[in-house]
Amino acid sequence: MSPPPPPLGRARKRAAQAFDEALDDAELVTARTALAQGRWQNARSLLVHTGDDWDRRGHRVTVLAAEPHCAPWAREWLLAEPESGDAVVLLAVAQVRRALRGNEKPARALDACHKAAALVPADPTPWLGMLMLERARGADGDVVRLFEQVRSRHADHHHAHHLMVAWLAERRLEAGPDPLHEVYDFANWAAEQAPADSPLAILPVIAHAERYRALALTGHEPPDPVASGHWVGRRARQVMKAAFDWWLEWEHEGHPRRLIDLNFLAHAKVCEGRGAEAAALFHRIGDHATEAPWSYPDRDPHRAFRTARATALGTG
Repeated sequence: MSPPPPPLGRARKRAAQAFDEALDDAELVTARTALAQGRWQNARSLLVHTGDDWDRRGHRVTVLAAEPHCAPWAREWLLAEPESGDAVVLLAVAQVRRALRGNEKPARALDACHKAAALVPADPTPWLGMLMLERARGADGDVVRLFEQVRSRHADHHHAHHLMVAWLAERRLEAGPDPLHEVYDFANWAAEQAPADSPLAILPVIAHAERYRALALTGHEPPDPVASGHWVGRRARQVMKAAFDWWLEWEHEGHPRRLIDLNFLAHAKVCEGRGAEAAALFHRIGDHATEAPWSYPDRDPHRAFRTARATALGTG
């Protein structure tokens, strides 16, 4: 199998403008580049060294799986190493990513994830793949069950908690801006259950942004998050202050998905009108912007991020 050609013309320009899910994981970027060229050995080495660091493994597998040609190269890997649990998991999640793009039947992706889960029963990543797919399909029945399957293997799973918050935020939209909505209860509970050094401490901020997205998309909140007032109530300010104070004291800067949290927190501080605190976060984020929540509810995330950063840093 020959490697796919590099993107040309507009495709290359779009790729340059895309948000990079790899964030600041240089080893992941290297392995993904090699995988795109058919050199799956780099991905193999990366996942072997990742071991059972489940948050990092989930992050790396889902990013590698998003590479458009990941599935055929994972099959090549399996031909060479038929018993490789890493290859089976990567192929399963690649099929999930294909299904999410409309290029694979969801049932086949789910079947692949079940096979991977049976082969590596301690690994939450196949269940994460199933959760990604079910959350996107809007299904009610299996979302909670799949989340519990992930959590039973890694109680502090970052990506799974974010998916659960996004799903819960879309429930009971007819209730409008209800400060007692279940998504807030879930986020507070998860933050309290997590270890003191877990970035799930910022989950209540994620819940606030996800609920705004759901409400704004259905006309229950204004389309401009800064003008909405969603971040300036007493409860919201308490949540934002607690999350920011926690971040100031956090000493574990190696979490693979921490920049997602920092983007959500910076967005919240911008919407709250706390420019100095937002500036501190933008300095830490650097160029590692994330599409969410800057796209909420239906905005150009590049423009929203650049404008917010320039305003906070006084460079606009």
